[in-house]
This record gives sequence, structure tokens and C-alpha cells, in this order.
Amino acid sequence: MQSQVRKFGNQNHRLNETEQSSIPGFRFVPRTGVIYVMHEAMAHGFTYDDPHWANLGQGALATGPIPERPPRIESGSIAGQQQQYAPVAGNNELCQAVADFYNAVYRRDKKSKYTRENVSIASGGRLALTRLASALGNVNMGHFIPDYTAYEELLSVFKAFSPIPILLDAHTGYKIAPATLKNEILGRGLSALLVSNPCNPTGQLVQGEELRQWCDLARECQCSLILDEFYSHYIYTGDANGPARMVSAAAFVEDVETDPIIIVDGLTKNWRYPGWRISWTLAPKVVVEAIASAGSFLDGGANHPFQNVAAGLLDPRLAAQETLAIQKHFAKKRAFVLERLQKMGIGVEAEPGGTFYVWANLAGLRAPLNDGMHFFREGLKEKVIIVPGVFFDVNPGNRRHHGRYENYCRVSFGPEMRKLEIGLGAMERVIRKFKS
Repeated sequence: MQSQVRKFGNQNHRLNETEQSSIPGFRFVPRTGVIYVMHEAMAHGFTYDDPHWANLGQGALATGPIPERPPRIESGSIAGQQQQYAPVAGNNELCQAVADFYNAVYRRDKKSKYTRENVSIASGGRLALTRLASALGNVNMGHFIPDYTAYEELLSVFKAFSPIPILLDAHTGYKIAPATLKNEILGRGLSALLVSNPCNPTGQLVQGEELRQWCDLARECQCSLILDEFYSHYIYTGDANGPARMVSAAAFVEDVETDPIIIVDGLTKNWRYPGWRISWTLAPKVVVEAIASAGSFLDGGANHPFQNVAAGLLDPRLAAQETLAIQKHFAKKRAFVLERLQKMGIGVEAEPGGTFYVWANLAGLRAPLNDGMHFFREGLKEKVIIVPGVFFDVNPGNRRHHGRYENYCRVSFGPEMRKLEIGLGAMERVIRKFKS
């Protein structure tokens, strides 16, 4: 039988069809890019508690204390009723807390307010997006390239809609003007658009008047705008000494029941509780009802005990304190990583306005290190993990045979500063090794 081939940089990963069919009826399910690199790293001896390794690949951030942050939750109790199943859409207390948070932070001057019926709770962002994808109809759904690696399988597994790629170029700073976006929506007949804002991996941010225009386009073109806002508190634009800045399309929704704007966020990044696996979707009631129905057969509902504790974290004052601490702390790490990469001869075409990632261009390095997959494998020998850029070339169903971003990688500045120092030092050793 003929084997499938997918090219990652200069290396071919062959998926043997005989192995795929060794258990009747099952298809090969690829690991997402980040999981792939972590699996490879573990094969080279990586463990999370090994002080000699630096994980600059996975979107894992420091969850411990940082300066000026509010107290962290480190213990809790489980009431008797919390041993039962939670409602599939989430318990009322947390749903209301989410609605209240968005109304207080983004919609104080709006007549139309979110209620708990506009909120659905799920076990993490991937599952929230999976519920949404399963509820989409037979439509064209746009997505950007490059974007989050997990979108690829998400956009492949559900066959009702057709994923349509929209390429973002380096010469435009990996951004798209509202007028160009309108042409893409109308020209490609898009009924939905999935986008991470700020973008993972480039860190580019749509905010202010530009984000308002995007929301206007969603209404005008009747195209549902699905916004993954998991990094929306990691903002580095504006006054570095000013108040905390949070960005959300919720600020530009006119009518919460009729505007086709769907927001996904959670505790994972913006509140630094990734292990809790609590996310929410904010949308018109009809969408919430649809994804709750999807959740009833996909997963059955989120962890019940954590939901009650999570509601307390959505106090706007606590969230603002956490966000300001994040922005001060991560801005320093961002500057540190950008400076070190520049000294190594690694290019950054568009500095990140958000997230905790740098989209790094390796083209200026000597071959073979100018290839992201090769640099990744050499990095493993020095105990550092990065993610090759090819994994962000979202290609659902591998319909395209040519690849992009072989010369790129994503470098995370999520870990604590000591790990960044170790990891960047390891990257420098890799480069020195090939200079000698």
C-alpha cells in the first residue's frame, strides 16, 4: 500500500498505511505540532522537572508567583452537590460571573448586556472550539495562515464546513486590513471566520478602531466571527506605565443576541491556571444552545468542583491586578528574548504586540540551521525545545502539497526568566557549533 508523506522542513514523516489499519476502522490521527515536539523532546530525555532543560516550545507559562499579582488559589473544598454532574453548558454561578465580567470590563456603556444564557463552559479552549466546529453548518469557514497548530485537525475532522485559508504575509506584518478582509469574506463566500487575537504564533494584535471595523464586517457581511482570545491580557502596546489593558471584541458588540460574534477564552493563559481546564464561550443564546447540544454528546460538561472556585477569579478588580502584573513581568521577558535573538542573527519581522511568543525567522543562519525542523532537532541535543514554523502552516486535510514557514520557528517567553536564560544559551550553543 502506498504510504502518505507529509513534509516538515527537509524531513519526511511517513505514515505507513499498514500500521494505520492494524486496528480495523481507525484512521491515523496526527499529533498537533506542539504535542509532536514535546513527544520528541521526551524521547530525548526531557522531563518537566529536569533543571537542565528549557521548554521554549510548548505554550506553558510560569504559574507561580510574579511581582504584584493577587494571591493564587492553592487549595479548596468540594461541597456535596459538586460531586454531581454540572449542566453541560456550565453551572449558573460561573456563567453569570463570566457575563458580569464582560459587562463590567467592556460593556458599561452598552444597553445590550450579556446574561448567563450567553455563556457556555467547557473543559479548555480546544474543547470549546470543538463544540463550535461541530455546530457549524455546510458553510465556508475562513482561517488565517500562520495560526494556532491545533486548528489544523480541528478544521479537518468535521466535514460539514469547508476550511478556506487566508494567507498573511511578512511584508504586511502578518496583519490584514479591514478592506482586504471584507474582500476575502465576500469573494470566498465565508459564513464564519476563525481567528486567534492576539495571534498565536506571530503575536500580532487587532485592537481599537481596527477591531471595531472587524465587528462591523461581521454584521455587514453576515459572517460569524469566532475569536480565540486566550492571550487577550498579554498586551504590550500603549503606555508601559499605564493601567492594565485587556482587548476583546465584546467591547464592539452592539446586540449580544444578533451580532454574529463569538468569543472563546478561559483561565488557561489570562488567569494562569492552565491545569484547571476551564474555558468559556460568549455568544448569542442560539449559538450557546447549539454548542451545549454538541457538548451533550462530545464531552458531557466541564469539571464541576472547579467551576464554583473559578467564579471568584472573575472579579474585575482581581483580574485587572493579575493582568497588570502579567504585562509588567512578561514585557521584560519579551524585551530580553528579542534582544538575545537579534544578537544570534535570528530575525523577527513583526515584534509581538501580544501573547508570549516570538515568530522567529531563521533564514539568516547558516544552513542547515536556517530550517526550523533541523534547528529544533539540534536544539534537543542541547536540551532546549522550540516549535518549527511548518506546524503553523494550517493545512486541514493536507489538501495543499507545498509547505510554508520552513525557515521559521516559534519561541515562547512564557517560562520563568531562569528557563529563558538556559534555553537561549542552548540556542546560542547550537549556532556556535555550526559556525566552527
